[in-house]
Amino acid sequence: MPSNDMLEDILTEVSPLLGQGKVANYIPALAKVSANKLGIAVCTVDGELSYAGDALEPFSIQSISKVFSLTLAMNRVGDDLWTRVGKEPSGQSFNSLSQLEYEHGIPRNPFINAGALVVNDILQSRLSAPKQQSLALVRQLSGNKRIMADKWVARSEYEHTHSARNAAMAYLMKSFANFNNEVDQVLQSYYLQCAFMMSCVDLAKAFVYLANRGRPLFGDKPILSPKQTKRLNALLATSGLYDAAGDFAYRVGMPGKSGVGGGIIAIIPGELSVCVWSPALNEAGNSLVGTAMLETFTTKLGRSIF
Repeated sequence: MPSNDMLEDILTEVSPLLGQGKVANYIPALAKVSANKLGIAVCTVDGELSYAGDALEPFSIQSISKVFSLTLAMNRVGDDLWTRVGKEPSGQSFNSLSQLEYEHGIPRNPFINAGALVVNDILQSRLSAPKQQSLALVRQLSGNKRIMADKWVARSEYEHTHSARNAAMAYLMKSFANFNNEVDQVLQSYYLQCAFMMSCVDLAKAFVYLANRGRPLFGDKPILSPKQTKRLNALLATSGLYDAAGDFAYRVGMPGKSGVGGGIIAIIPGELSVCVWSPALNEAGNSLVGTAMLETFTTKLGRSIF
């Protein structure tokens, strides 16, 4: 188990990188977040917790929420899910329309925006109250019943022009009969999930199930089977960092998922989950200092999946 002192050393080592990268200013609510925030938290499968920096401060989890949505869909639909979304890296921008057109409305994977929208379309059909049930899941997994969505962030995304591109993807998939619900309804649910406010500590605890064969930190009932957990971790390793997944695997060596709020979660199966947060992003849209933190973490720990 990494100590608090080790995590503090990591923050000290990467702090000279602060000031590089850019906060996600295309979402007005996120543009107001300080670029100097820096946090890390680690939780083992036995529930041991260590953290440093701004690890207790909630932030907008953004696309990290796609893992929670996919978990719900895998739980409800099983392997039928993969008739509507692929399992391959995209090699393109996370919001590419041309790839979606070329591949007849079937998104490459569930972590690009089109794939996440299909997953949310499935949840809209399968769940009685998708927004409430998604929030209940993250509260259960993290053990924090106070987690909420920041409605200002959700509205900021919904009203911004970036939303039009997501709507275009949904309508394009609808033209290929791969989208069943009202586009606006699904988009609102999707943006609300992206606006969940969680800390590094919340997220490190919440993702223990991916390090523990589908068993969450809180509660005795598995959230996924061991086979599903293995497959989800594989998808994170190949597609969780978009078209920078290869560089992330090379530098960090863990399955991971990023969000434009500056958070990244990562997993060492059988051992631990870790979350880092630093809002300034690199050119690929992933946390610049967060990636460096995780690279330093696996180097100091001497552990990765490789």
